[in-house]
Amino acid sequence: MPTYVFRCRQACDDVEQVHSMLTVPDDVECPVCSERARRIVTAARLGVGDSAAMRAHDATRATADAPTVVSSVPGSPRRSTPVTTNPLHRRLPRP
Repeated sequence: MPTYVFRCRQACDDVEQVHSMLTVPDDVECPVCSERARRIVTAARLGVGDSAAMRAHDATRATADAPTVVSSVPGSPRRSTPVTTNPLHRRLPRP
């Protein structure tokens, strides 16, 4: 059954309730202020579950919205040979 979101006029927190599509009401009572909360249109909530695929999808979406900050290129190998200080080596072509 789908989850519906209701919002009252007094700007209380949104009320989420599960109703069948056949019996969904247009408004419900707000649990905070007891006013009538009207149903609002929201995005569909299709991803409900705790599978490995859903966790991977959520992690991918999270990095798209708020990427982590890195201090170096991931997986970059450490330089195995030291950098030379010989001034004659500066004229050599670089790869």
